[in-house]
Amino acid sequence: MATTNEIHDQELIDQVKHGDQAAFGELVRRYESVVAATVNGMLGVGDDADDVGQNVFIRFYRAIDDFRGDAALGTYLTRIAINLSLNELKSRKRRRMFFVNTDDDEGLAAFGDTLDESGQRDTRELVHQALQKLEPKFRSVAVLRMLQGYSTRETSQILKVPQGTVLSRLSRAQEKLKDLLKNIIE
Repeated sequence: MATTNEIHDQELIDQVKHGDQAAFGELVRRYESVVAATVNGMLGVGDDADDVGQNVFIRFYRAIDDFRGDAALGTYLTRIAINLSLNELKSRKRRRMFFVNTDDDEGLAAFGDTLDESGQRDTRELVHQALQKLEPKFRSVAVLRMLQGYSTRETSQILKVPQGTVLSRLSRAQEKLKDLLKNIIE
């Protein structure tokens, strides 16, 4: 049975299909924080992440007639956010291949020192930096489960992988994050 919010979302979607821009603005307002958190978790905070976040809503708007409502709108938008983030990561990798400078020792500082005003490392920034070091398949699971709070079942549906795969990737992601953060702190 659909919840009130899901019914209301569907009503807004129907209004958007009939040209109501204000209804689309309301959908963006409702889900922009979910999309931003997903994209920022995958890409880190920055202009690229902002662009991908905007592209999620553009992609949704262009394909709104194809939205069947099989999944909740938040789940659907999260899936688009993950896909576009993975595309951006592939694009970054290709760009890096062209601009790698092996003589530059600055690239060896994997995480750098991020210190707040009191001289303490900014934990949130360290976690985001560690997340960026994970392979995309592990990062996507970590972002959805640990940062977004999706259940194993929901994560499985969003990523279109079996629940067992979600659990094993989450376990590997947690191990890798633990090692990365341990190395940073030491």
